[in-house]
Amino acid sequence: MTDTPATEPGRPGKTILPAEDLLEFAAALLEKGGLSAEDARTTADVFVWAAQRGVDSHGTARVPAYLDLLAKGVANARPEIKVESTTPAAAVLDADRAPGPVALTAAAKEAVNRARTNGIATVGVRRTVHTGAIGYYVSKIAEQGLVGIGFVSGMPNMGYTGVKGAAVATSPLAIAVPTAPSSDLAPLLLDMATATIALGRIRQAKASGTPLPEGAAATEDGTPTTDPEKAVMPLPLGGVKGSGMSLAFELLTSVLVGAPIFSSFHSDDPQGRKHRQNALLIAVDPAAFGDAGEFTEAVEATLSTLKGLPAADGASGVFYPGERSAALSAERGQSGVPVAPKVWRELLERAEALGVVPPNPVGAAG
Repeated sequence: MTDTPATEPGRPGKTILPAEDLLEFAAALLEKGGLSAEDARTTADVFVWAAQRGVDSHGTARVPAYLDLLAKGVANARPEIKVESTTPAAAVLDADRAPGPVALTAAAKEAVNRARTNGIATVGVRRTVHTGAIGYYVSKIAEQGLVGIGFVSGMPNMGYTGVKGAAVATSPLAIAVPTAPSSDLAPLLLDMATATIALGRIRQAKASGTPLPEGAAATEDGTPTTDPEKAVMPLPLGGVKGSGMSLAFELLTSVLVGAPIFSSFHSDDPQGRKHRQNALLIAVDPAAFGDAGEFTEAVEATLSTLKGLPAADGASGVFYPGERSAALSAERGQSGVPVAPKVWRELLERAEALGVVPPNPVGAAG
């Protein structure tokens, strides 16, 4: 997930909906899709959080895809989530194929509770499906005054330096560092994939016929290309750095919780290609290292120092990770969240099929 400018020009055709209405609508659709009311709202909250921050690829556009995952049985609408632990500071949450937002929200709460007692806690998530915006979960940890760190590993869909074809996943990393609740500064939120470009960007380039950046994508056999018609997968960020990080995240998530994806995917086992993801969340309590208030003061001093540095020629300012997307979220919380025409049509079609009454838009971006 990349940070987004605090303001953006309106795009014709986008439907504007109040954030709370969009949340209720998405939750109603997901509940009709089989989730419990609580799990439906939890999942919808992850989508709307991303949409408010301008991360459309992980926003409400995901609702139809999740309804399909539920309808096909890929995601378990009524999972029996279990927490296994042999030590106070670590646990494994077996998701039983629960939607990622359900499993990782539970894991974040578990990590916070354990870190309050032990100073630091790690919760691995086994056997979930598409996790959504991982920045959401570490942000929830940061809202409690703790540092949140998260990794996810999924199905191989990205090149690996020196390998022919798709080898590893576009596994993301997210880190959230809290500021004081009364601070004017938003928490730091670094949320990034190990890929140079998102798969959604490749699809968008193909639809518009726009050439891709050099070194961003590759053909099926791993040959770099800028032609969106030939591109089928992203290339790792920074070459060996991105591919190495992805492999490390597979070890720190899938292998650590006893549910390998990489080795299974590249084996002869047909079950190895079934969609699944694993994750690891870490919560760190600053109070275990000293005074928590002094920590947040030092965090804010660090961020303020960065913002006070001279801006480069042509730069609109100096920003830290998560700052602009937090500002955009606040803005959209007041003015409404824009929904792309195609996404809005899909949501209305699902609403009609499921008997859900859609909310009234407050306007259109244009």
